[in-house]
Amino acid sequence: MESTVRVRNGEIWADDTGGDGPPLVLLHPGIADSGVWDRVVPELAPHHRVIRYDARGYGRSPAPTAAYSQAEDLAAVLDHFGLDRAALAGTSMGGATAVSLALDAPDRVTALALFCPGVTGRPDPDPPALTQEIGTLARAGDMDGLVALALRTWAAAGTAPDAKAADFVRRAIPAWFTTHPHQVPDAPAYDRLPALRPPCLIAITGLDQPEVVRCNEQMAARIPDCRVVRLPDCDHLPSLREPGTVARLILEACARGRGGV
Repeated sequence: MESTVRVRNGEIWADDTGGDGPPLVLLHPGIADSGVWDRVVPELAPHHRVIRYDARGYGRSPAPTAAYSQAEDLAAVLDHFGLDRAALAGTSMGGATAVSLALDAPDRVTALALFCPGVTGRPDPDPPALTQEIGTLARAGDMDGLVALALRTWAAAGTAPDAKAADFVRRAIPAWFTTHPHQVPDAPAYDRLPALRPPCLIAITGLDQPEVVRCNEQMAARIPDCRVVRLPDCDHLPSLREPGTVARLILEACARGRGGV
């Protein structure tokens, strides 16, 4: 069931499969909206109450107009659905948000399944030249150029024209610029990773940017008893490329959080 979640200084769109299963929240990457989970949710819903939402500026959520933080919005989603605790599965930007909440409110997170995650408090894995090229294309108003650059950078597993990935990226790009003036970074998490309490899985995607792979390896080394899985043929969109594998790993991570693995 779709709903509107009230958050500080705004609102976001969310969807809840309902049911009596243990709650699980899915968080999308910065190059797609929550539709990136479309092929994963049907495999999770028989086992979990699955909630997903569009971060501000993405998908069906309005762009922000005032200060906000990603982790605070995630906590508001849990509150809206009456959840004291939930398992979290996140990709890239969504993974960083999940980690931040797990560190700031560990009693609210039962398990973490992280796919090529980001993390606050560590230098941006994107090389400066990439950031500069994005800025140049944006100033020129070259949306096609931005989409092509994003596909080369984060969607290496696709085959041209890779229409599904291109559609996700094209819809996500405006949020890169509408959210930046208002997003307040969550507290630095990288140095606090050894204090992470919930059971954690990190999936490292082999076709991702080398610095993203390096960041994820370093994260896993800092997180106590972190399970590492390598997806050699995946890029920055694992739930699009290998939805069955992603669903299985999420279920395994959730079971571990309940003491089942």
